[in-house]
Amino acid sequence: MRKRNCQKPEHGRGTVGFIALGCPKNIVDSERMLAEIAKAGFLITTEPGPSNVWRADVVVVNTCGFIAPAKAEALEAIKHAIDCKRQGSVKKVIVAGCLSQRLGTQLLKEADGIDAIVGLGQRDAIAQIIEKTISSKEPASFMGHLPDEISDDRTRLLITPRHWAYLRISEGCDHHCSFCTVPAIRGPFRSKPIKLVFDEAAELVSAGVVELNIIAQDTTSYGSDLKIKNGLSKLVKELEKIAGLSWIRLMYLYPAGITEQLIGTIAESKKIVHYFDIPIQHINDKILKDMRRPDTKERICTLIEKLRIKLPDAGLRTTLIVGFPGETDRQFDELLDFVKSAEFDALGAFKYYPESGTGAAEMPGQVPDKVKQQRLEELMLSQQKIAFAKNKNRIGSELACIVDSAEMKSAAKGRFYGQAPEVDSICIIKNCSANPGQFINTKVIDTRNYDLVVEQI
Repeated sequence: MRKRNCQKPEHGRGTVGFIALGCPKNIVDSERMLAEIAKAGFLITTEPGPSNVWRADVVVVNTCGFIAPAKAEALEAIKHAIDCKRQGSVKKVIVAGCLSQRLGTQLLKEADGIDAIVGLGQRDAIAQIIEKTISSKEPASFMGHLPDEISDDRTRLLITPRHWAYLRISEGCDHHCSFCTVPAIRGPFRSKPIKLVFDEAAELVSAGVVELNIIAQDTTSYGSDLKIKNGLSKLVKELEKIAGLSWIRLMYLYPAGITEQLIGTIAESKKIVHYFDIPIQHINDKILKDMRRPDTKERICTLIEKLRIKLPDAGLRTTLIVGFPGETDRQFDELLDFVKSAEFDALGAFKYYPESGTGAAEMPGQVPDKVKQQRLEELMLSQQKIAFAKNKNRIGSELACIVDSAEMKSAAKGRFYGQAPEVDSICIIKNCSANPGQFINTKVIDTRNYDLVVEQI
């Protein structure tokens, strides 16, 4: 759950407790809903009161439903809101987001006490849905169809710090990886027109944002459905023109879509940070084929080598899955050896979860959970050694950092270009005299596990 101060209503129409869960794409949806709720005159709070009790006319839970842990987290939040309703501190509970889209009315059975479920296509109607739910005596479903075109994300009530924001450039996915539920939940790939993306970015920057983190299910495919050649390169070149925007960070770069053109655009840019978030999922060719990934070990290794040569200072991040059906000890060892040799700057890894409706869930050779956990721990311990060694090598170097928070009683916190917000490590800033959103020059003086300790110079 993300925190934000209450928003005062214009007309005192009631109170709405809001819980935002899930990935950055879901956060953008939450910010759009919060803006609609605020415009309708409701008082919004994103924090429960004393003893973790919600006190609101309506609690809205915007859920993630991508994998089992996300579903469990969402159901826990939903059931807590329902408990508050039964205790009398909440009148209605509304569930929106990916889990609603995925389960539909089945969700009413999984969590008895929900008053309304809201599909992704009804996001912008949330204020009207709240009004209807308040006056209704029976549970209701507001599902509808996913829009053929991507929704307009302008006018958002940010729940990130005011100096950085997510910028969604496309929705849905056409890859249909065998482990993934995204196409079934979010629909086919749809790009925003360049002008709409530019206008949203300009709106965010005019409100104080200096760092835009570009997101999508598959960022590198941007514009392919609109018949725009080298779409992502053309888009970011337009975004570079926005005065006041300092950093552009590209997230979710599908490896097969990282072209020479894109690498050149990033290398030549003064605003696009040298940071590559490349989810490869695995390195063994058979596993990649079973995952329905278009990549091969050879192409992935060639790409990483190319990036290291052309952009030696680039920060490389990836995401991996361990315990995919049929993964043998030898195939896992191959993945482990690859991680040790590739030396990613940051790495996220997850145990495979058999999700209903996906091809991999029906595959033979499901790996026992105990084995998955052992492999996950071994992989992350190997990556920890790499990350700690890289941090130590940075001691004495100078880094430009953006300040994320600065409190009187503690050291400030910030990030250099190789640290994406919320998913990577941070810089702990000593003797910071700057405010959040400002850029400062620092020198690395120490490390603290995954984090760097820096001093303003």
